[in-house]
Amino acid sequence: MEVIKTPIQDLLIIKPKVFGDHRGFFMESYNKKTWSEAGLNYDFVQDNRSFSKKGTLRGLHMQTGDAAQSKLVTCLSGKVLDVVVDLRDGSSTYGKSFSIELCSEKKNQLLIPRGFAHGFLVLTETAEFFYKCDNFYNPAMETGIIYNDPDLAIDWGMDESELILSEKDLKLPKLKDLRF
Repeated sequence: MEVIKTPIQDLLIIKPKVFGDHRGFFMESYNKKTWSEAGLNYDFVQDNRSFSKKGTLRGLHMQTGDAAQSKLVTCLSGKVLDVVVDLRDGSSTYGKSFSIELCSEKKNQLLIPRGFAHGFLVLTETAEFFYKCDNFYNPAMETGIIYNDPDLAIDWGMDESELILSEKDLKLPKLKDLRF
């Protein structure tokens, strides 16, 4: 596997080795031993999977306090724009966002440390999204940031009229109003 640093410390792009031939392909999407040898020591305890149609924007979500989660995210089918915002207290990149296109063709992954808000937008007709978490989901510790916060100025690459959001996500606060 290849580990690629991003402009935000500890936020990493993971490119698994893919072995393909006329039958298709094989890859290890996660191997605890390989990760440990690369200095990536995570104890993933929960897997989540979602299926969404084009224009669906899920996020920006995060778990706080003792429920904070690191995530390894990937797109199993289709294509998404994956976006994270650094909300780690004392981080030199606090409030900065990073986005990457994750797609089934590239088989790329993003390793998101604890302390980041996370969301994604489906760019293809449908997409199946998968992520591993190193902590269990706790609805009482969930918060997030509204997707269109002007202070973040995230370019989602799609007209707002095409976006499909949950009522819950439409009620998320702006970064300046976020309370942990």
